[in-house]
Amino acid sequence: MPATSLVQGTRYAYRASILHYTSESERASAAYAPHFFADGVLLVRDGHVERCGAAAAMLDRLPRDTTVVDLRGKWIVPGFIDTHVHYAQTAVIASHGAQLLDWLEKYTYPAERAFADPLHAREAAEFFLAELLRNGTTSAVVFPTVHKASVDALFDAALARNMSIVTGKVMMDRNCPEFLRDSAQSSYDDSKELIERWHGRGRLHYAVTPRFAPTSTEEQLRLAGRLAHEHPGLYVQSHVAENRDEVRWAAELFPGARSYLDVYDHHGLLGPRAVYAHCLHLDAGDRARMAAAGAVMSFCATSNLFLGSGLFDRDAADAAGAHVTFGTDVAGGTSFSMLRTMHEAYKVLQLAGQTLTAIEAFYLATRGAANALGLSDRIGSFDPGTVADFVALDPGATPLLARRFATAETLAERLFALMMLGDDRTVAATYVQGALAHRRDA
Repeated sequence: MPATSLVQGTRYAYRASILHYTSESERASAAYAPHFFADGVLLVRDGHVERCGAAAAMLDRLPRDTTVVDLRGKWIVPGFIDTHVHYAQTAVIASHGAQLLDWLEKYTYPAERAFADPLHAREAAEFFLAELLRNGTTSAVVFPTVHKASVDALFDAALARNMSIVTGKVMMDRNCPEFLRDSAQSSYDDSKELIERWHGRGRLHYAVTPRFAPTSTEEQLRLAGRLAHEHPGLYVQSHVAENRDEVRWAAELFPGARSYLDVYDHHGLLGPRAVYAHCLHLDAGDRARMAAAGAVMSFCATSNLFLGSGLFDRDAADAAGAHVTFGTDVAGGTSFSMLRTMHEAYKVLQLAGQTLTAIEAFYLATRGAANALGLSDRIGSFDPGTVADFVALDPGATPLLARRFATAETLAERLFALMMLGDDRTVAATYVQGALAHRRDA
């Protein structure tokens, strides 16, 4: 069900354990420092955060018109932010066996063909957004298909739910099936039309979306860069350096480029609000360029493992100073759950001789992602004035999680248990702009 609008002027105080991060780069002993209230109150008015703090300090001072919602036993965190996911691929999740380029031919392109039908696109968009909310994800950077109908359907469904969604028509004018192929000019014209119709409505943001460099000609990439330049405030999203065969293919198609990433940079597609999925096979120069440009790396752990693409090098990204976020990358990814994605990210980094603490992971999935996307004044934390997108997590959701939680002694241990043992069952409720958008037990 879409979120119900709150009555103007109403206040709600949610009492629970509360965790959030109040600045985008607080670090102590190499770990981001959260603000945590074991017994806290989140005060929401008209869908926005007024303040949060310890219950003992807030309950006696609540305004008279406040409705108290008792969620004790639950943990409230800001809504999760997924920085890379394909809504048009939902129906082919868990399709057996292929690496990236074979996966596209065998599963992805046939699935995306159906989105020429607006009715199919609408049904898929409704299911997709419900699935995000069921997993506690309230904001996402999303790939649709080449069809304008796929963008219209997703934006329309997100607008009805008051969700913060970034998406835009996929651009592909070569090296793809004819039934998904556009042209450099038609992709520019269609994107411009969609920008004018949707960008800035509600909480919607448009992204210029070349699928990946090998499926675009130089002219299409040039016009994609032109769109980004003509409309300040747009996002850019694409894929880079996911698979070694893909990297070699890009080098063959663009022999004049220094690297795969350089193809995008050359066409004006690298900068703040540019989100690139995977970033597995980059060199030091690429990482430094992404950091200098303010571009975002979306680490898609479950997809990288499922497709056998490689291991993300977080230490190198951090050393370069680049923004790192998490993406589920459904349907190459195997779960909509950000908790499961964080879980697999931990394992990937273990294989690479690196580490990821739960305190860092929850930061990257909330305020860290908001900061990388330039949205930390609106989402990702409970700072006063931000939109009240939040999730109530249930540490007793499964017998195993409850048992482990009971033995955990520190905040870090409890968060790690949630990250390693949690999934969609752990999400008791999801709120969008202060309104209940999903309840597990409904």
